[in-house]
Amino acid sequence: MKDGAPTITTDGRGLRVAVVAASWHEQVMGGLLAGAQRGLTDAGVTTVDVIRVPGTFELPVACASLADRYDALVALGVVIRGGTPHFDYVCQAATVGITEVSVRTATPIGFGVLTCDDEAQALDRAGLPGSAEDKGHEAASAAVATVVALRAVPSA
Repeated sequence: MKDGAPTITTDGRGLRVAVVAASWHEQVMGGLLAGAQRGLTDAGVTTVDVIRVPGTFELPVACASLADRYDALVALGVVIRGGTPHFDYVCQAATVGITEVSVRTATPIGFGVLTCDDEAQALDRAGLPGSAEDKGHEAASAAVATVVALRAVPSA
């Protein structure tokens, strides 16, 4: 666990959650996806669908298509800096797109998109054996905790 990161324990029994995961960087994505699934299991979520999309750029449209069918979504992807501006465009499009979908639909989306300078940074955040962080687990836990927190607010 990273310094300052909260420990999130939430009862998500009865929630329907979709994990939308990119396909690039198979080893990193495998770790992120496994971490998200562990996070959902830890929260008691049993209704989980996994939807794979080609890359991180496709996450917002997939989330937009699924938001009204689930209590929460978890968006997982990884973008590794290269020698062109492609990194900046994809990172910004994914971040802004996922945020817009979440705000517009009022569907919590756990943000598990790694934006790293190199593959070593991505592997260190992927929740694999030896990784310092488990961003897939964190994103899933955050999505479930947000649903639970919002449902606890009394209606007017």
